[in-house]
Amino acid sequence: MALKVHSPRWKPGETIPTKYTGDGPDVSPPLSFEGVPNGTKAFALICDDPDAPVGTWVHWVIYDIPGSVNGLPEGVAKDGVLPDGSRQGRNSWKKSGYGGPSPPPGKPHRYFFRLYALREPLGLGPGLSAKEVEAAARAKSIEAAQNLGTYGRS
Repeated sequence: MALKVHSPRWKPGETIPTKYTGDGPDVSPPLSFEGVPNGTKAFALICDDPDAPVGTWVHWVIYDIPGSVNGLPEGVAKDGVLPDGSRQGRNSWKKSGYGGPSPPPGKPHRYFFRLYALREPLGLGPGLSAKEVEAAARAKSIEAAQNLGTYGRS
C-alpha cells in the first residue's frame, strides 16, 4: 500500500471546511497517515498554495514528526518545538505553525499537503523555511504523498 495523507474533514480535491481557514477559527486540520513504509523514523509535512497572486504561499511547515504516529490531531499548537519533538518552520506570514487558507476573492485556490516519510529525523532546529525543509526531506525521503484541498471566497 502506498503512503497516503488525508483529512477526515474533506475528500481529496474537495473544499476545506471554514474551521480550518482564515474565515474561521483557523486551526490546523486533523490529518491521517496511511501506508507508512517500513523504516520510517520521522515525517515532514508542508502545506502550500501555488495559486497565490504573489507566488506559492506557505501555510504550514512541520518536521521531525515522530515516525511512530499515524497522523496529526486537529489544532496543533503553533510552538516552534512541540512536546513530541516535532519542529515547526516559518509559514509565509513569517510565523510558526499553521495558517489556514485566506485567498483573495475569485477562483478557489488549491492547497497541497505534502507528506514525506523519512528514514531518519532531519535533526534541524525550528523556524526553517519550506524550501529548506523540502530539500532536507527529499534527501532523507523513503516515500512521499500529497492531499489536495481547495478553498475560495466569492
